[in-house]
Amino acid sequence: MSLLTSPQPAAADPAAAPFLDVRDLRVHFPTEDGIVKSVDGVSFTLEKGSTLGIVGESGSGKSVTSLALLGLHKGTRAEVSGEIRLDGRELVSLPEHDMRTLRGRTVSMIFQDPLSALHPYFTVGAQIAEAYRVHHKVSKKEARDRAVEMLKRVGIPQPERRVRDYPHQFSGGMRQRAMIAMALVCDPELLIADEPTTALDVTVQAQILDLIRDLQEEFGSAVVLITHDLGVVADIADDILVMYGGRRIEYGTVHDVLKEPQHPYTWGLLESMPQITGDVERRLNPIAGSPPSLINPPGGCAFHPRCTYKGWVPGGRCAVERPELVSVPGTGRHLAACHLTPETRQEIRVRTAAGAAQ
Repeated sequence: MSLLTSPQPAAADPAAAPFLDVRDLRVHFPTEDGIVKSVDGVSFTLEKGSTLGIVGESGSGKSVTSLALLGLHKGTRAEVSGEIRLDGRELVSLPEHDMRTLRGRTVSMIFQDPLSALHPYFTVGAQIAEAYRVHHKVSKKEARDRAVEMLKRVGIPQPERRVRDYPHQFSGGMRQRAMIAMALVCDPELLIADEPTTALDVTVQAQILDLIRDLQEEFGSAVVLITHDLGVVADIADDILVMYGGRRIEYGTVHDVLKEPQHPYTWGLLESMPQITGDVERRLNPIAGSPPSLINPPGGCAFHPRCTYKGWVPGGRCAVERPELVSVPGTGRHLAACHLTPETRQEIRVRTAAGAAQ
């Protein structure tokens, strides 16, 4: 299972260290208007065979975090600090040449938009074969055979023929499967899936999630799933990390976060989801307002300008004091960054349930 931790000294016993250990990760972008703090002090860990879902609205820092794990901010103006340890190896300071030996083989990524991620001038098979040949000394025929094998494994019909097709000849779901085939062609130990089901119909979405789950079981990979859809996370992840304004605001197991969410932002995400059971006349409750500026974020809790419950916190603390991520009383690994007390949260839930029943 993945475990979110605050920055701590490195473990003395390397064998006891988590497979992926991210500590106080910060990714800032200097601009003419100021510093864009896209990721601002994010920490988490992940073990092999487990899945961590990172959720939040667009602009919360999810994709920037995933790109940092692959070292794709190197060579840009981005200022990256903190630690990213993969199987004990520190990646933030790793030279680009060494980082390239890891990409695709040890750590791989399913990018958000397969149509733009796949090169339109090369066949799908050629692109998968190239990803394989970069890390293996094999002939073109062996690499092509491997591409056919991977297309078959991800459910592409007639892979021997479709391996010669171009991306525009694939449907959206098939392009996504091709991206998964490319990401998994070298059997990576860490798979990062950035919005792997965006713009797909529910049937194909379910197939993609089943595919990721099956391949994870086969290869024993660790998976970081980036999404804004809590329903997708509930179906595939072990733990959930909720991000807002580039920071972590809640963490826990899937059961804890979905059954007993502790942060008003998480409540809002859940209220914004359509339900297929219960009261069919229940209206969706979107979160009012817009995500905060990452150049000039609001003081105190970044969510307080949109928070319906800030009046429940005495002294106006939400506007002036940033809450720390602390353990929820009575739980093992459920953490939340909110000034609301457990008693106040319970009272809010009781009143909300009573109002919904009327």
